Order: sequence, then C-alpha cells, then structure tokens
Amino acid sequence: MMIRRRKLFMDTIVDIQVVTGLGTVAENTDEKGNRLASEQDMQNQINCAFHAFRQVEQACSRFSLDSELMRATRQIGEPVQVSSSLFEPLKLALHMAELTSGIFDPTVGKRLEQHGFNQHYLTHQYINSPAVESATYRDIVLDEVHQTITLLKPLVIDLGAVAKGFAIDLAAHELQSFAGFMVNAGGDLYAGGRDEQDKPWEIGIQHPTHADEVICTLELSDAAICTSGGYERKSIVAADIHHLLHPVTGQSPKEWVSSSIIAPYAMMADIFSTAVMLLGKEEGKKLMEQANVQGILITPDLQLVREGVY
Repeated sequence: MMIRRRKLFMDTIVDIQVVTGLGTVAENTDEKGNRLASEQDMQNQINCAFHAFRQVEQACSRFSLDSELMRATRQIGEPVQVSSSLFEPLKLALHMAELTSGIFDPTVGKRLEQHGFNQHYLTHQYINSPAVESATYRDIVLDEVHQTITLLKPLVIDLGAVAKGFAIDLAAHELQSFAGFMVNAGGDLYAGGRDEQDKPWEIGIQHPTHADEVICTLELSDAAICTSGGYERKSIVAADIHHLLHPVTGQSPKEWVSSSIIAPYAMMADIFSTAVMLLGKEEGKKLMEQANVQGILITPDLQLVREGVY
C-alpha cells in the first residue's frame, strides 16, 4: 500500500510517498504477533517530515523579514547565535565557496534582489535589503563551538542551493522506518528503499524546454538527485539572466542548461548541482570527480552528458 501527501513549502510542492505494507489486521502484526505501525502512526511520521520543511524555511528564507536568517543579517559585527537549521546549511555553503574560490558564493543575494528575485511566494511582499555589493563569503565568520555567525559587512545571504536539500534530508530521516519512501520537492528528491512494486524508484529529469515532459529517466534507491536549470526562473530585468548568477560578472552561466547531481544526501546533490552550473564544463566536471558524485548534464542543444551514470 502507498500513502501519498502533498504540501506547499519553499515555493514548491513537496510530494511525500511512503510504501506502508499496510493491509488487514492480521497482516499488521509481525511473525510474533506484535502490532505493527498503524496508519495514524504513519501519518504522524509524514507530518514530522513535512515539519522539517517548515522548520528550515522559517530558518533559511531570505524572502521573509521574520526568518532567522534575515534577523541575523540585521546585526553587523556582532556574533549571533543561530539554530542548527540555519548554521548547517550556511556552513556547507561557505565550504563550497572555498572549494570553488568564490564562484559559488552565498552572498550573491543582493544581486538576485536587483534582478527581481526578492518576492515572497505567498505574501508577494518584496524584500529590498541594505547591503554592499562588495561583500563576499569571506565577510561571514562562523564559530562552530558556539554556533554563531558574524557578518563583517551588510550583505544578503542566499541559501537557495542548500536549504531545500537540507529539508529533504531531515524529512527523509523521519521516514527511515518505511520500507520505501520518496521526498520530492519540485524535482529535487531523496528516494529511500524501493517502490510499491519492490523496485528501485524510477525518476524523471525535466525537459529544459518542455516543462510537462522528461528528457531522461533513471532508477534510484537510497540516494538523492537534485537539478539546477537556467530555464527555471528568469530575471524580470534582463532576458538573458536567470536565478543562477556568477558573483563577479553578475551574468548567468550558459554552458549547461541543466545540471542533475546524484549523491548520498540531498543537500550535497543540491549544492553540487548549482556549483557545477556556475563553474562551467571543465571545472564543473573536475569538481564532480573530486567529490565522486554522478551527474546528468544537458547542453544548450539538448545533448545529455552522463558523468558516472550508465
């Protein structure tokens, strides 16, 4: 039996499916006659998985002035203690910034605001933050012992490349007791175990120019896949700009139109899919090799380049 539920978080539909094995009363006991989880127990677990998205959104959103992230960025030069829901994604984002020498930079948020990527998907409120364009990831100081962040300049932190993946991983953790489950947040997903037919989950990658079609499929079990694409969100200011921006040039990458990364965890797949897009062909492939992650990359003429995927 399959239970499937959907809710809206992080400007996307979060689709959770679990394989329950739920049947008759007799079937809902183990070989010793002990009671197995009821449907209500299962629904409670799914609720906990959805709560992970709410928790991360409230911590990491730059679109809400009340989020933990936006409150923290209003204090310059002072250490601010934050929750792990903010600290852990930011820590990974800064690590990726170091790995890429700043080509991936979570302080690109002000540039994104200037291109119109600053409207809350529910309230439609626009956020215009006081920030200096000279700020970089080096203007963020983390203290792992006290779990604090200190901003050296006014800046806007964008965690769009890590927060959703982090939420997926937290949700997946809540569903580990199921024989099979999938947490899908707008195509970024973690597939646990096997599907209702006891097979690996079949995953489709969205076609870059036909939103209702898939360009290829693959099988996945106990792994995550996340996709970054230049077709997803376009600037309202410049036609050739999308939501992925090079922090120095202010331009959007053009060498790939889509980057799908397969990794053990969704937060890892999420951030690598963005970094590979920003780095371009040669440097992006080198980064994938160093991290031993797989990927399906799509060129502007819709050619598929499979890296470690067969």
